[in-house]
Amino acid sequence: MVLTLTVVAANQAIPVSADALSHTQRVSAFLHLQIQQAGGWLPFSTWMHHVLYAPGLGYYAAGNTKLAETPNTSTTALSGDFVTAPQLTPLFGQTLARQVSEILRQTDTLDVLEFGAGSGALAHDLLSALHAEGLNVRYNILEVSGDLRQRQQQRLAAWGDRVSWLETLPTHFAGCVVGNELLDAMPVELFAWSDQGEVLERGVVSSDSGFAFLDKPASPKLADAVRSRMPALPCYTSEVNLQAEAWIRDLGRWLTRGAALLIDYGFPRHEYYHPQRQRGTLMCHIQHRTHDDVFLAPGLQDITAHVDFTAIADAAQQSGLDVLGYTSQARFLLNTGLPQLLETYAQQQLEHPDPKDRAQTYAAVQKLISEAEMGELFKVIALGRGIQAPLNGFSQSDRTGQLDAQRAPPV
Repeated sequence: MVLTLTVVAANQAIPVSADALSHTQRVSAFLHLQIQQAGGWLPFSTWMHHVLYAPGLGYYAAGNTKLAETPNTSTTALSGDFVTAPQLTPLFGQTLARQVSEILRQTDTLDVLEFGAGSGALAHDLLSALHAEGLNVRYNILEVSGDLRQRQQQRLAAWGDRVSWLETLPTHFAGCVVGNELLDAMPVELFAWSDQGEVLERGVVSSDSGFAFLDKPASPKLADAVRSRMPALPCYTSEVNLQAEAWIRDLGRWLTRGAALLIDYGFPRHEYYHPQRQRGTLMCHIQHRTHDDVFLAPGLQDITAHVDFTAIADAAQQSGLDVLGYTSQARFLLNTGLPQLLETYAQQQLEHPDPKDRAQTYAAVQKLISEAEMGELFKVIALGRGIQAPLNGFSQSDRTGQLDAQRAPPV
């Protein structure tokens, strides 16, 4: 049985099964209980955490299909809620493998640790490309989603004991850390500036229609964090990802030698808190529709926020890590050899033509590097210890200097 759920913000009707509707009703009941037990108001970060990660209920903790199963240039033909770069074409992982290889050779290790491995596509492509280079790596995955972990295990079964799944963070690690669209899925603090220049924390309450926002004076910690990043702008709403910053500081504790490659959509701070971005960056994904209604169908849609890469760089330096490079995804892929890999692919197509695959591959590459699509919106930052810079991926058009620009807000 299929019912219809309407996404008002996107003005589109989303077909939802009876089972899915029942699931979101259970998630909503759980959220209302959490709000009640907290005295009627939950910080948005806590609400977002429950929506995404509540055991057996949250978007990443329940059994929803979250990622498209097969690459296709027409997302309407895909399952899942969104498509990530590794699922568009194996060339993404093959290109990234060149940078991973450089880091492994510098550290004289064979250990890779991926956080949030999604469908396992990136892990498979990295393993294959590194194996072709003669690097028989030990590939570790830390995955919070039970059903995604199961999909990864099925996809990577042929690699045997070369792949391991970790239950907790390592106490120490030397090698290469990989995180593709990792930071954007961490719960954020939501704030608003009042007309009087006061920092308010935006929380969630129960309402007749389901859920609603309610603002309260921010805690000193959040208020200080906001004031250190931007000037007061009345009626301006945005986010601070304190959890991501804490994760980076923790990375500095256990990454003893090596580098982390983090790929995500976001901006340096002076762009993130631009006066024209007055509604923040929160986005939702459901069945390949993107909208900003965070209260729609809890448990059935992903909720993300863009990354403040200046905050990530600051947290890294505070923990003793070096910022080894920062640039756009397009420039990173071009620097690490995507054109050469595409040329090799073209030669293979001459020998064994596959018009459909060729069309999909070239369309995928265009999406990865186009400024109008993923090429400019997505950035790559490398953080490490004991690594000699510049890394190949940042050899041209490194934008690390942009992370320092306008760190101090105007007075």
